Amino acid sequence: MSETPQDTRAAVAAIYRTESRRVLATLIRLLGDFNLAEDALQEAFAAAIEHWPCDGLPANPRAWLVATGRFKAIDVLRRRARFDASVAHLATQQVETAAEAPGGVEELADDRLRLIFTCCHPALAAEAQIALTLREVCGLTTEEIGHAYLAPAATVAQRIVRAKAKIRDARIPYEVPGREELPGRIDAVLCVVYLVFNEGYSASSGTALTRADLSGEAIRLGRLLAELLPDPEVMGLLALMLFQESRREARTTPAGELILLAEQDRSRWDRALIAEGREWVQRALAVPAVGAYALQAAIAGVHAGAPDAAATDWGRIAGFYELLLRADPNPVVELNRAVAVAMRDGPAAGLKLIDAILARGDLGDYQFAHSAQADLYRRLGRPAEARVAYERALALTRQEPERRFLERRLTELSG
Repeated sequence: MSETPQDTRAAVAAIYRTESRRVLATLIRLLGDFNLAEDALQEAFAAAIEHWPCDGLPANPRAWLVATGRFKAIDVLRRRARFDASVAHLATQQVETAAEAPGGVEELADDRLRLIFTCCHPALAAEAQIALTLREVCGLTTEEIGHAYLAPAATVAQRIVRAKAKIRDARIPYEVPGREELPGRIDAVLCVVYLVFNEGYSASSGTALTRADLSGEAIRLGRLLAELLPDPEVMGLLALMLFQESRREARTTPAGELILLAEQDRSRWDRALIAEGREWVQRALAVPAVGAYALQAAIAGVHAGAPDAAATDWGRIAGFYELLLRADPNPVVELNRAVAVAMRDGPAAGLKLIDAILARGDLGDYQFAHSAQADLYRRLGRPAEARVAYERALALTRQEPERRFLERRLTELSG
């Protein structure tokens, strides 16, 4: 049966979800301008919606979109410079030269990796690096980024605009830096790759718990980074992502409802990803000074190695969190340590630690702090206090499966 126009439009929508950020990354390399590339991306997909239902899908949709977007951009540049022939000539020449230029440091011809390094250039402020990468590499809206970082959408938009202007005005190169520069640039890149993964592992908003396209892309970039720079923290981050991704299929019901770690069917965990993660974490831990990503990977590895929830070595996990708190002292690590202590020593011990975190004003707008507190109240048989904490967590949650889970907990308390 041949494809209908409706089938083709659905295919265009699917390609936009999976390929648009890669197409954008390539257009930014070819055009050398974020805004021009974004406009070209939209023009290319508009052309796809117009032509593909009649002509059928091209053999290589991504290449078709890149070529179409590039030519649309050349037309825009020519129209802008219509009254200045020299400018028009130079603009077109610049685009065509860029399109023919070889790409890739050490043959790593990966435009999204180049884009991440550009967005994470040290000339940009840290908050601008994160906002720009999440917008350009992941395609998150300014509202989604603002929710994730507790900042108004207008503030996020301003950061992105300023960052693009800085890249343009400072002529920041669109490239993976050479080996001598990598050690000083890698921390920001690892942070952003993990943010990309986290948005895929647990989407900040929407109807689905996960976004496989983002977590898969983060793992792909992690493997490229490990090949480019086999640093213990690079290997630790890759291991961490592999361990977490291994649980994807077991984290939701067929209807999309959330399943907690303790209740997951571990036969559905991806053993190949776990085995790969174990190899990377062993290499990451084989150094005197272990970093934060390697320690988080070690924690995830303990979970991955337990045949069932009851067999989890919570004492070992709590010990790793103690080390992690020294390597990366922050309230989220404290919260995770408190949960591990609750599992090791009982809910009262963990609740005492969480109450102290919230009492000093930390994590007041962090939904997981309140849901963890609520769960410990529930386990201690204090339903009124559990209800208040669950309601606070629910008010902070924009992710639909998590909202439904919290609503079920509140219903159970009422019952």
